[in-house]
Amino acid sequence: MKHRSKLTVRGKTFLCFGIFTACIVLLLWLFQTVFLQDFYKWIKTNNIYSTADTITRALNAGNLQEVLDGLARQEEVCIHVQTSDGTVYDADVLPDCMVHHFSARDQAARYLQALQNSGEYMEHFVRRRVTPQFSGEFVIDEGGGKLEGYDNMESILYTRVLSGESDDADTIIMLNTLISPVGATVQTLRIQLVWISVILIVLALILSILISRKISQPILQITRAASDLVGGEFHTQFNGRGYREIDQLNRTLQCVAQELQKTEQLRRDLIANVSHDLRTPLTMITGYAEVIRDIPGENTPENIQIIIEEAQRLTSLVNDLLDLSRLQSGTQKLQISRFCITQTVRQTLHRYRKLTQQDGYTILFDYDQEVFLTADELRISQVIYNLINNAINYTGEDRRVTVIQRVQDNWVRIGVRDTGEGIPQEQLQWVWERYYKLDKTHKRAAVGTGLGLSIVRSVMELHGGRYGVLSTPGIGSEFWFSLPLAGPQELPGHGDPSSKAQSRPQGPET
Repeated sequence: MKHRSKLTVRGKTFLCFGIFTACIVLLLWLFQTVFLQDFYKWIKTNNIYSTADTITRALNAGNLQEVLDGLARQEEVCIHVQTSDGTVYDADVLPDCMVHHFSARDQAARYLQALQNSGEYMEHFVRRRVTPQFSGEFVIDEGGGKLEGYDNMESILYTRVLSGESDDADTIIMLNTLISPVGATVQTLRIQLVWISVILIVLALILSILISRKISQPILQITRAASDLVGGEFHTQFNGRGYREIDQLNRTLQCVAQELQKTEQLRRDLIANVSHDLRTPLTMITGYAEVIRDIPGENTPENIQIIIEEAQRLTSLVNDLLDLSRLQSGTQKLQISRFCITQTVRQTLHRYRKLTQQDGYTILFDYDQEVFLTADELRISQVIYNLINNAINYTGEDRRVTVIQRVQDNWVRIGVRDTGEGIPQEQLQWVWERYYKLDKTHKRAAVGTGLGLSIVRSVMELHGGRYGVLSTPGIGSEFWFSLPLAGPQELPGHGDPSSKAQSRPQGPET
């Protein structure tokens, strides 16, 4: 499958700056040259309407002539007003104003056009003004053609008729303004825009190169460091600088590198430890089997029992590995039922009776009441068994282990306490990993396979329970888990004969 090539950060920054500059230059050319004439006409037309509205509001003012003179100078417009009583007001600031050159017939024609057009009439036309080397009068040319000896002067003539009350005569407002030729202005702007365009393009190129380099440089540094990380260099340092986002990415990738380094170390330890625990029973099985085969009289029950125990140890290790894989992959299904967790602990402790008798271990169970749960009884008993095995392996010289059950806020907490050397605080988070060791000298467990705490974590996560460890160096550790109690409707009682034998709280027992 072919992958479409993508632009680099530097290339995309350069392209964006180029597009932005092109848009700016295009807008300048459009507004300053192409549409300049249209904008100018639109502004002049709006000024005509605004002036007519101002005159309409000021008709009844006593100083109408002053208002007209002020408007004429301000808006550069020629004004002719004939009120309903026949009074005429003129304000002429334009040379050779067209309104004042109209005959009575021309004015009457505009008056009639305005009446037919709802009281307003506006016309655009080109006036021909004779150049200095010629003499003559203004010529109105509706076609707008070019005549020799004349300058084109576009003009706007606006007529507004205000109807009088009852039979009074109408008031007529006539306005005339010139639209100055902008050809020379456009030519000047075009020359300026050429220079402006060149300057903008050069500046855009320089800025795009500088900014793209500034942005891409830390990313390239991080990319090179990440390539080293892919190659297994977990000690790589991410040193990209320049932006807050880059700093955050540095910190994130640095944490990833540290986690990968720890994971890689745990993987190596797992392989080494599993290999050790597999090799030891296999070696002993092979050795004792060869002794029995080659030496007469060595076919004793003691030698056979050693082979059987090592085979069982090997089977336990493989089973724990399979259980842990199923739990962590999510393929393990829980068999939920109601059971007495207190009774489950007692049954688990009963399995250690031979160990306590032969090796001098003391295992106490401290609880205050019978507690019932709704969970997978087999997996919970596996959790208890693994925590006790862990405590037996690491307890102190007194070989004392205490299992404590307490109920609080509808949760039961089972803790297993030893009297060993304890665990440093900075290493507590790693004790739940497979085969994690506090030192580099692998210690073969007295019981168990070394995967117990990982299984405890996986089972608790499947049940939605809580788990943790409390440890003080030199005093010992307590590994614990907590699960919610069974609901009231699930508690035994009323008509359940088996509950009578389990309802009596007991104190610590050995």
